[in-house]
Amino acid sequence: MEQYKQEFIEFMVESDVLKFGEFTLKSGRASPFFMNAGAYVFGSQLKRLGEYYARAIHDAFGMDFDVLFGPAYKGIPLAVTTAIAFSELYGKEVRYCCNRKEVKDHGADAGNLLGAELADGDRVIMVEDVTTSGKSIDETYPILKSAADVTVSGLIVSLNRMEVGKGGRVSAQQEIQERYGFPVASIVSMQEVVDHLFERELNGRVVIDQAVKAALDAYYEQWGVKEA
Repeated sequence: MEQYKQEFIEFMVESDVLKFGEFTLKSGRASPFFMNAGAYVFGSQLKRLGEYYARAIHDAFGMDFDVLFGPAYKGIPLAVTTAIAFSELYGKEVRYCCNRKEVKDHGADAGNLLGAELADGDRVIMVEDVTTSGKSIDETYPILKSAADVTVSGLIVSLNRMEVGKGGRVSAQQEIQERYGFPVASIVSMQEVVDHLFERELNGRVVIDQAVKAALDAYYEQWGVKEA
């Protein structure tokens, strides 16, 4: 596993973004882990987060794209900080664009998008925190396509949960790929998280011990999928 991925896994835990315990998801599933990108609240955290996203996008999709699009609301800071990181790490200027939950009906920037104006031919990378149902993509993909004749080159998320999506056959990431035809990548997968953290001491405690590992194994026995 690349060094930056190992660092990112530890960064999620240290930032209280990735937690292990007992959590009830929106889907109703009882999960032994939970991720909340809203816990990134400090400037130093956001700077590092953008750098991890930029490196993962560079590895997965290269640099042949024009716009970073962040679905509201959590995708907005992700798009902004990742655009900054691309400029600093790779010297590439990319535009950022986001959607509004409510359409603005006045002013020079009226409409349902903010940030860069999309143009025909733009190549777009979408940035999300995590995808469990694909709902935000279902909502924002039509907005993108109606704004201009753009090409969505890919979607990047922080964490691939590696569990079945709402169709119950493949993962949410695979469902998006099948539905829209663009690739979906993640900075890390839950398998990589487990491989890196199992019985590893981090800041004086073992994050994934035998008990947590057993709970994860049981969860994935019921809800897990193998990624292609």
